[in-house]
Amino acid sequence: MENEKELSGYAPDLSPFTWSDRDRYFLEPFVTNPDGLVSVLRNLPPEVAGALCSRASRAAGSLTEVLLKEYIYPIVEGEDKELSKELEEVVRFLRDHGFKNILNNQRAQSFYAKWLSQYGDDSIAQMTGTHILFWGVSQVAAKFIEDQRVGLEPIEKSTRYVNFGKKVGDRYLYYVPKPDLERLGLLAEYRKTLDHLFDTYVELIPPLLEWLKKTFNDKESILEKKAFDTLRGLLPMATLSQIAFRGNAQALEYLVNRTARHSLGELRWLSGEIKRELDKEIPSLLLRVVDEKSREYQEYLSARYGRVREAFGGAAMPGRKPEPARPEVRLVEWDEDGEAKVLAGILFTETHSSWDEALKSVKSFSPEKRKDLLSRYLEGRSARWYKVGRALENAYVRFEITMDAGSYSDRHRHRMMTQDRQRFSTHHGYDLPSELIESGLKEKYVSALEEAAALFGKIEKLDPDLAQYVVPMAYRVRFYQWQNLRQLFWEAELRTISQGHPNYRYVEQEKYRLVKEKYPMIGGSMLVDMNDYSIARRGTEEKIEEKEKQLGLFGLSIE
Repeated sequence: MENEKELSGYAPDLSPFTWSDRDRYFLEPFVTNPDGLVSVLRNLPPEVAGALCSRASRAAGSLTEVLLKEYIYPIVEGEDKELSKELEEVVRFLRDHGFKNILNNQRAQSFYAKWLSQYGDDSIAQMTGTHILFWGVSQVAAKFIEDQRVGLEPIEKSTRYVNFGKKVGDRYLYYVPKPDLERLGLLAEYRKTLDHLFDTYVELIPPLLEWLKKTFNDKESILEKKAFDTLRGLLPMATLSQIAFRGNAQALEYLVNRTARHSLGELRWLSGEIKRELDKEIPSLLLRVVDEKSREYQEYLSARYGRVREAFGGAAMPGRKPEPARPEVRLVEWDEDGEAKVLAGILFTETHSSWDEALKSVKSFSPEKRKDLLSRYLEGRSARWYKVGRALENAYVRFEITMDAGSYSDRHRHRMMTQDRQRFSTHHGYDLPSELIESGLKEKYVSALEEAAALFGKIEKLDPDLAQYVVPMAYRVRFYQWQNLRQLFWEAELRTISQGHPNYRYVEQEKYRLVKEKYPMIGGSMLVDMNDYSIARRGTEEKIEEKEKQLGLFGLSIE
């Protein structure tokens, strides 16, 4: 097993923070590692921690910068001297003592050491947790972490709305698995190829923005984000992102175990960083991850797919040219009795009959009577956020989807359904936005993508997992979704609203169309937007005005 020095070679090679001594003085009571790329929040009220983490998707800098500049210094340097003095006293107290020293924390730690670590009562690990900040994690690693469905709640920096072309020091923000690339003799080509992707991204933003201004009558701020959204296909899966997580201790323990022996050094390094920072706040909750049983479990988690690949050859797709293509959606499995089972679920709760009797009854209903039963169940549902009932969980459908990796991120967020993907690759073609064709910027975009595809082919032959880092987000990934109709209602209705990305709107519209063919009565009850939109419509001003009215009741305001 690697030692700490070996693992440090997989850390992102950058130092994004330039704190003064004063900055550190005010940050250290609230974050476990102000200078690190992984840090745990502490001693913050829930609303502050939640609001801070929620900024991960749009913040240009780190969340620790946001904490300092928007939550701490406005009070310390504000006009209210009493409030400033109070905060400084709190900071001084936390630095000198901390809550752990004034409460009987040893008793709590002993409780978890006994009942969780020794006796394995996992349910009590769900009673506590914390927030973790990741500054500088690749898209490959982020998606692996976010694959974990239960107990972790991530918010990730948006590639649609934030400019990723800014450098830290003299380099773009992408991950370099240096030890592996040096071993393969491809480090220089890797850097050259990824620099070219980012250079092209930066170069194309101004002319695309000018074209958008001439073509669409919208605010420049909206069109600027449209430019980022259109060009994000150039960003490689190595692109470093910022993610904030809230997780319970049981989920965090599983996260450490999942990453500890992964084939990618970045994830193994992250596992150690996560464990180190969590031990500063919840050490008694992670005692088990270092014992022999956990090490065996970590080996099991890391090796299962390797064994499959070894036996079946990795199943790489030979000979297909990665031509541009739009998303593909196939309905590959559905239940012929799906609608009847949904109706049986509705009827079951209002009778004392068995399931078999309820199902037999609805199968004997006339089409009109079936429609009446469903209409009564859904009557009054006028908006998508009115959740449909659990009866819709009695029918499942399986979709196979192939779409660009950038838009896939929004599908990936629907974690409670069963979905799994193939490795990120260049085998399935790439997305070519119409805006780049119409603006005359296609050639440079395509050239950069194809250069990356050539490097991908070299690395994939040697290490398929490692090759994922060079795949630009324009290239498509194939995955499946196995979901019940209640989940489909939520996903399809949410992801077809006007502010959605065109690609994933198209995917959800196709899913809706295919399901409506099989289940016309239920499909006809879905509130899916089938329109097309060139520019995402957010209604931001109206939403802010409404929220300001609500907050005004509490004497608050939105800055």
